Amino acid sequence: QRLAAEGTTVRVAVRHPDEAPSALRAVGMERVTFFCVDVRDRGAVAGAVAGADAVVNAVSAYVEKGGVTFETVHEQGAETLARESAAASVARFVLVTGIGADPESSSAYIRSRGRGERLVQEAFPGATIVRPSAMFGPGDALFGTLAHLARLLPVLPLIGDGRARLQPVYVEDVAEAIARVLVETGTAGRTYELAGPDDYTMRELSEIVLRITGKRRFLGPVPFAVAKVQARLFELLPSPPLTTGQVDLLKADNVASGSLPGLRELSIEPKAVEEIVPSYLGPKQSDS
Repeated sequence: QRLAAEGTTVRVAVRHPDEAPSALRAVGMERVTFFCVDVRDRGAVAGAVAGADAVVNAVSAYVEKGGVTFETVHEQGAETLARESAAASVARFVLVTGIGADPESSSAYIRSRGRGERLVQEAFPGATIVRPSAMFGPGDALFGTLAHLARLLPVLPLIGDGRARLQPVYVEDVAEAIARVLVETGTAGRTYELAGPDDYTMRELSEIVLRITGKRRFLGPVPFAVAKVQARLFELLPSPPLTTGQVDLLKADNVASGSLPGLRELSIEPKAVEEIVPSYLGPKQSDS
């Protein structure tokens, strides 16, 4: 939406074009074209990037099922997309991963994101890496999931006692950052950590959700071992509310390191949780 609004012609490559959000289609079909592409299919990837000026890889898998694994998507798929983009003489390449991506992590999910970054940088030396913190906005998996659980359960679970710190970032700020990266040549080859202005513990974020939605719930700590077992069971569902990768991310603070450029280096003033979340998660919205 951000790119199309400024007159850019956008190709959206997805596995299931028919399921593309109606909001995206509403941007205008003259600006947005949908392609049926799987990053594991080299031929399809080559066709999608042919003639493009820039490529943004926002493909991610949170659950491993069948042939969709962290390795085939975050590593092999990312490398294929970077190589085919380089072969097609694409000028700019952006890979979206996440704060905490680490090729040496013991977590398969986190490790694959880190290795994917490394493979992309080798295949496309001028690639820009964008690492957002947990993103928030209408339909998000952070505040939206917490509000959903608060409606269903008398106790709101706190994985690891809710001590992990997060620095949530507004999805519109991330979109703006990527748009600016694509046109500012000085961003090529750099890595950006995109985080909001404040950091919170998961306990604090849960309390914010309860306050916004007007719910009263007990906050109950859940040990990581128990949460991991629960996540494995949830992953059998079509849309799991919790994944093992998310549990792994909560074992350490997920905040900007301070050693890499971020939103402010792109002249973007990050919006706060308290400024945005009540607009889509108030009592009326959460009960609808």
